[in-house]
Formats: sequence, structure tokens, C-alpha cells
Amino acid sequence: MTTTTFKPVTEQLAYLKKGSAEIIREAELQTKLEKSAKTGKPLRVKLGVDPTAPDIHLGHTVVIRKLKHFQEMGHTALFLIGDFTAMVGDPTGQSETRPPLTREQVNANAETYLEQVFKILDRGKTEIRYNSEWLDKLSSYDIVRLCAKYRVARMLEREDFHTRLTNQQPISMHELLYPLLVAYDSVVLESDVELGATEQKFNLLMGREIQREYGQESQVAFTMPILVGLDGSRKMSKSLGNYVGITEAPDQIFGKMMSIPDELMWSYYELVTDRTPEEIAKLKSDASGGIMHPMDVKMLLAQEVVSGFHGEAAARKASEMFQRVFRDRQAPEEAPVKNLPAGAPQTIKVLLTTLGLATSVSEAERWVKQGAVEIDGQRVDDSRKEVDLRKGRNFLLRAGKKKFVRVIVK
Repeated sequence: MTTTTFKPVTEQLAYLKKGSAEIIREAELQTKLEKSAKTGKPLRVKLGVDPTAPDIHLGHTVVIRKLKHFQEMGHTALFLIGDFTAMVGDPTGQSETRPPLTREQVNANAETYLEQVFKILDRGKTEIRYNSEWLDKLSSYDIVRLCAKYRVARMLEREDFHTRLTNQQPISMHELLYPLLVAYDSVVLESDVELGATEQKFNLLMGREIQREYGQESQVAFTMPILVGLDGSRKMSKSLGNYVGITEAPDQIFGKMMSIPDELMWSYYELVTDRTPEEIAKLKSDASGGIMHPMDVKMLLAQEVVSGFHGEAAARKASEMFQRVFRDRQAPEEAPVKNLPAGAPQTIKVLLTTLGLATSVSEAERWVKQGAVEIDGQRVDDSRKEVDLRKGRNFLLRAGKKKFVRVIVK
């Protein structure tokens, strides 16, 4: 059996704990790490994901990145695709029974999901498993035996089940099975640690208990906080529009990262980068002490996030474009071109509306009043100013910080 040489346990713990919400129990994790270092046998660290949607955003990457950190410390990353349990449906946070997915939908989602996950994890060092491997094979006897290992009263203590019962909302029997099935995954995989978001705590603790029922040592439940979205107040979510999609264009990701409130960037450094606690503390000290401007610290964060998903060259280009467009107020190299027919002069407020830079004349007037409209770098301070539209004219029009259009009169 091949043995692995590990970093000192104290160093491993300090790095692995970065950004964590709760470790149940930390003393057990330390014991497992010490045993691992002594025997040279890596810990088996499980992260289970139900591919209910094909795309992932930055919020999803928080717990995936923690799996990467265990991987970097020399431990075995078990990335479990819940292709069976996705068809059952995780009741976590649900106020009603979810419609089941077909196996075809789950498999299609899993394929694109994995492509994105390997932007973070080392593909060659990741053990990919599908829980249909064993859950498909459970007999009726096996399922009854599994159900006998947990009490209904304890299951109904779960917050989302309790709330639905109180509100007289239905709970389907298969939803009660879900936590047991994902706990059984931990038994089959013999996981030493299971990762999950804070909202998955019940399922992770269930895994600890069911492992004991099957004569195994309990896994450590390791939870990560929910990433706050770009608005600085609510959970990152596509439905709320406050998200960063990891497959978005580099300049889009960079711009979105620069929009987060300054105070939020420190939790982003903890949760979506691989920087050590010491490095983050140094950046924070430099920003508060005036050694670095907070804007530069945030630009560094944005560049690291883009680099992780698109590479360093794309990150540098996105950073340079942001610098040129937003800090220096220069035009992007590839500003969209609008062709206009030659004709009589138009007022700037009408022109902005015609070109789609403003949704209405009143919005155009507001842009001008705020000093946010420029023609070839010259500010326009009167919304009634007429713009020459003689044939052959070519000028750059800016409205606000982000909207540039190259106008060509033909």
C-alpha cells in the first residue's frame, strides 16, 4: 500500500478550518488527522452533490473548494454524484414536495456539472462515484433494515419537516427516506469526513449516526457557510440575480466581483480563494493601514477568481479592461458599433434613447444631469444639446460608467 507524507497536523488544521462554519467534532478531526499522519493513509473526504441543475455559481464552489483544500493536504477527495438521490429530491429548505427528475435529466446535468467542478478539483486525484451504484441494488429488505435504524420522531424534528407539519403542508414518504439514503452513502464510502453547507447539517449528522449503526467510526461533519450574494445581504442565488456564474465571460465575472461591498470581500477571500489565513490577515492589515487601497485589494480578489476559472491571461486582460473603462474612464477596445443614417441633428437625450443607452428620455436627462454622458471624452451638461449627424461622423458615446457605443453616421 502506498503511503503519503503529510504536513504537520497543526498546519493542516489551520488551513482546513479557514472559512468553516462548524466542525463536529473538531477534536475528532484532529485525531483522524494524527492517525492519518502516523499511518500514511489519507482520510476519505466526501462531498455529495445532487445535480438538479446543469450550471453552478460561485456560491456552489465554496464547499467544492474546501474539498480541494483537503485534496491539497494529501487526502482522498470523494466527489459523489447523487444520481439516485437527485431523483428522490432533497427536502432541505423546501416548503413543498419537489417534482422528481428523470434519470436522463440527472445524467445530463451531471456531465456539465463535472466539467465545471474540475476547474477547481484535480481531476486525476478525485474519486468520482455515483450513488446509483449501490442504491439501485438495495432490496426491499435492505431498505426496511435501513429505516429501522432511525426514529420517526427525530426525523420530524428536522426544521423543514417540522415547519411543514406545523403549517399543515404535506410531506411525502420518499422525502423521509432522503436523509437515510445519503447517510447510507457515507457507510458505503466509509467516509472519514463529510462536507456540506450549513443547511445540510442534519444530513451530515445523520451520516454520523447511521455509520455507527453499521459498526463504523463516525465521520466528522464539516460545514461551510452560505456565500452572501453581490447585494451584500442575501444568499447568492440565480433567482435573486445576485450571483456570479463560473462559466460567465472573464470581464463579466471581474465586473461583478468589483460590485460587491468592500466589507464583503474578506469573506470572499476566505471562501472562494485558496489564500491562507495569514495572507488574508496581511491584506486586511494593508488595506486598513493605508498601505493598499481597498479598491486594489478588491481588484486582486476579482483577478484571482477569474484566473481560477479562465486562466491568468484572461484575468489580466479583464483587469486591464476594468482599469481602462471604470477607473480611467476610457473606452473598451471592442465597444459595440451602432450605425445611424445621416440626417438632421438630434438632441443628446433623444439620441441616447434611440441607441438604447437610456430606457426613456427622462432617464437620459438624468444621466446628463449626473454628469455621466460624454462624447469623445467630453462631458455633455445639457440634455438639449444637439448632436451633428452628418454623413461620415464617427464618435464614441458614453452613458454611465459601463455603457459605451461607437456611433458611425452613414
